[in-house]
Amino acid sequence: MRIGLLSDTHSWLDPRIRTHFTECDEIWHAGDIGTEAVADELESWKPVRAVWGNIDGTELRKRDKEHYRANVEGLDVWMTHIGGRPPRYDRSVAEELRSNPPGLFICGHSHICLVQFDQKLRCLYMNPGAAGRHGWHKMRTILRFTIEAGSPKDLELIELGPRGSI
Repeated sequence: MRIGLLSDTHSWLDPRIRTHFTECDEIWHAGDIGTEAVADELESWKPVRAVWGNIDGTELRKRDKEHYRANVEGLDVWMTHIGGRPPRYDRSVAEELRSNPPGLFICGHSHICLVQFDQKLRCLYMNPGAAGRHGWHKMRTILRFTIEAGSPKDLELIELGPRGSI
């Protein structure tokens, strides 16, 4: 299964993302979607798995969960918006991460793209950075990867351009 992963669109969706996700089977959004229009647009492209973020209002919170955890192609995946980063995880997830770590932990919020294997937890951490125009990031980023036989592989970082550019 090929996944297109993004976060922190903050109510704006770069139209080039559709092209980058053409070969993907699903789109995963790690929160701060911003508007239902962005969520609807993504769903018109591919099946979407999403979590809500701290800027997302009532309608998106009704539509999505705060935490999404599921077995995807044999891989235990946990996606949430505010998760911290290895080894400084947010207190809202730290206890569960330590007691029952997934194979893949995905979050957004920081606007910093980071992929790191947490040796202690034996868990891959992914934060796709921010795809939107608002925030403190300098470069807009998204990720693509494959899940095959319970393992993530073929990870690609895609830079969409500086924060203010289209």
